[in-house]
Amino acid sequence: MVRLPPTVHGEGDHGFMAALVGMDRGRGVSGYIGDGSNRWPAVHRFDAAHLFCLALEQAPAGSVLHAVADEGVPIRAVAEVIGRHLDLPVASVAREDAGEHFSWLGALLGIDSPASSALTRELLGWQPVQPGLLDDLDKGHYFHGPSA
Repeated sequence: MVRLPPTVHGEGDHGFMAALVGMDRGRGVSGYIGDGSNRWPAVHRFDAAHLFCLALEQAPAGSVLHAVADEGVPIRAVAEVIGRHLDLPVASVAREDAGEHFSWLGALLGIDSPASSALTRELLGWQPVQPGLLDDLDKGHYFHGPSA
């Protein structure tokens, strides 16, 4: 079994990061909850795909594998990249206002959920090579085109 982190990113992504960009754009502010130090693990979709191939080819039966490249990206850092690209102010959103600002993502965005793939890397020799979440966001594809 391959467990994916909350954020599987890459060009063409229509998941959490694309939704967050859209919400921030609509609100006119790039937000984070509290002090923004809570972390989300992430993996580029190509690195995740490579791990699925390795799992099929090499993983012992019953293995639980973690497709984590970035063990924990602070949400405030994500908000700062989004704010820079959309030319929006970056601001803290009070926990009690998270549902209003972030809609359905509000309940999830405030969770601190770092994760590790150290055992997966050791077992299969998997090494993510694609850009991390912040570098991928900085490429700009989340801010242009249909998913933006």
